[in-house]
Amino acid sequence: MIHPDYEKYLRTLPESVAHPSSLSTLERRVEYRERALRQRGPLEEMADVRDGVIVLEGRDLRYRLFVPHQERGDALVVYLHGGSFVFGDLDTHEALCRRLAKDTSMRFLAVDYRLAPEQPFPAAVDDAIDSLRYVSAHIEDFAAAGTKLIAMGDSAGASLVAVAASATRHDLSLAGQVLIYPTLGPEVMTDSSHRFATGYILEIDHLRYDYQQYLGEWTDHTDPRVTPLFAADLTGAPSAIVVVAECDPLRDEAVAYAGLLEHFGVRVEILEAEGMLHGFLRMGHVIPDAMNIVDDVATHLSQYVANA
Repeated sequence: MIHPDYEKYLRTLPESVAHPSSLSTLERRVEYRERALRQRGPLEEMADVRDGVIVLEGRDLRYRLFVPHQERGDALVVYLHGGSFVFGDLDTHEALCRRLAKDTSMRFLAVDYRLAPEQPFPAAVDDAIDSLRYVSAHIEDFAAAGTKLIAMGDSAGASLVAVAASATRHDLSLAGQVLIYPTLGPEVMTDSSHRFATGYILEIDHLRYDYQQYLGEWTDHTDPRVTPLFAADLTGAPSAIVVVAECDPLRDEAVAYAGLLEHFGVRVEILEAEGMLHGFLRMGHVIPDAMNIVDDVATHLSQYVANA
């Protein structure tokens, strides 16, 4: 059952949504950014916000570090934004990172990975993996020595986190991974992807189109970097919090991935947001109850770090 505030919000939207192929990538990015900035509401005050660059082989990735006023001092969260692998940036998810940093008393490091179609697969995957390894190797550039490292992302960013957490499980000691309504493959078909395919913010045919932009000439959809649900072994992956929205086409695949992690002995906690739709964590200014769920995610993450 959809949350009443979401029902009101949906009634304000156009009855039909233009297919993404009718717009240029730039137009879609501008539209996404403007909508995100309208919906984000006031920004939480931070003790410090610092922009910088992670220098990797052949490319530089921008980052933004959020330092809360009250800091526990033992954890740093590397955050990868959503946006269907095609859009999103440090600004579109700034309000969420600030709120989570404040609620958890942890530093958040948002990383601006490369986007498709200009930089198709595996560019974003490589950026996710390499940035985690870079931050781990240079932890004192971002936090105190010995700080625990957590990977977190939403939607497409959560897919990248899932892949990076698996790829680095033998050489990094991540304290946890947080997957917020992740997309887990271009051809995953579930009951929720049928039930909520259209009219629930995330249009499933639009996501399929964006996967085409993301994958480019890559055709092997069984590659677990493309479809993490095809991972053959996740033994030793970091403990996970998986956040799902009840009325999200991606709900069931996220639950399935949580089950896959558990199959390989990984500790998993699923948090389901009743009545919520895809992207709800950034909708607090429009859907006030969404902020309660942000706070709940922060509480569970704090408990994970304490027990890591």
